[in-house]
Amino acid sequence: MLYFQLVIMAGTVMLAYYFEYTDTFAVHVQGFFCYDTTFTKPYLGPEDSSAVPPFLLYAVVSGLPTLLITITETVMFLIQYTSKEFDRSEKSVATGDCCYLNPLVRRTFRFLGVYTFGLFIVDIFVNAGQVVTGNLAPYFLTVCKPNYTALGCKQAVRYISHQEACTGNQDDILRARKTFPSKEAALSVYAALYLAMYVTCTVHAKGTHLAKPVLSLGFMCLALLTGLNRVAEYRNHWSDVLAGFFIGSAIATFLVVCVVHNFKGKLLLSDESPAELPTNPGVLSMGRVESPLEKYIASQNHITFAEVT
Repeated sequence: MLYFQLVIMAGTVMLAYYFEYTDTFAVHVQGFFCYDTTFTKPYLGPEDSSAVPPFLLYAVVSGLPTLLITITETVMFLIQYTSKEFDRSEKSVATGDCCYLNPLVRRTFRFLGVYTFGLFIVDIFVNAGQVVTGNLAPYFLTVCKPNYTALGCKQAVRYISHQEACTGNQDDILRARKTFPSKEAALSVYAALYLAMYVTCTVHAKGTHLAKPVLSLGFMCLALLTGLNRVAEYRNHWSDVLAGFFIGSAIATFLVVCVVHNFKGKLLLSDESPAELPTNPGVLSMGRVESPLEKYIASQNHITFAEVT
């Protein structure tokens, strides 16, 4: 199953790469009416000049969840490691069984793996929507710079549907044709909702009844401000931002509920004692050894660590 999951992850990354950095999928050329005020908003410069530039957004949606999940899982492990539950546990494992992986490492990498997979899925959904619809940005006519005289727009309002109508910079024009749904809105709300549900479902320490909702609402507020900024800078329409919010929220909810099961799962060890291993006279039998890892695994009868598939 691990190799199968790696193949799926590699295919997802490759598809996202082809959407993002190649012209394999041509953008639909949507027409426009002459002097349409919907698309004559001012162009405030490339994306790097935005109040929320791409490098900042990508750094936050990739770095913040990694840092938060890693720190949270480590703190939970240390708290359980030092608790009295280890002393009350009498479970043991044979040192010859070498196929155990530290639950801390497994949980951290699986939660982050599911999150990373979701990021690429959001990117694919957004890019597919932008390529298929070809919706025009609010500043489209500003960068398109159509020759209205040559297009015959002086006498009557005409619908222009051919790509050669634009005389502006081709890169700016192409970017202005890819606005629905908003990628920034989708990625930001996906990261915010995933982290909010992770904090709510995972952290059960005393004194966090108010801290958890405040932290979760803070994440959602940042995502909302990102969408509002896209509209305020005339880079997206309201419909683009709302569609991005819907896609990001839907994918985050699906992954948390159906894949990681609200970050809860089966116990690593059942209450029943494990069956005795068959003995082999030709092999020297090894005694049972009590170790921190053994104690940590045994403690999972008290704290549930999710088996994420």
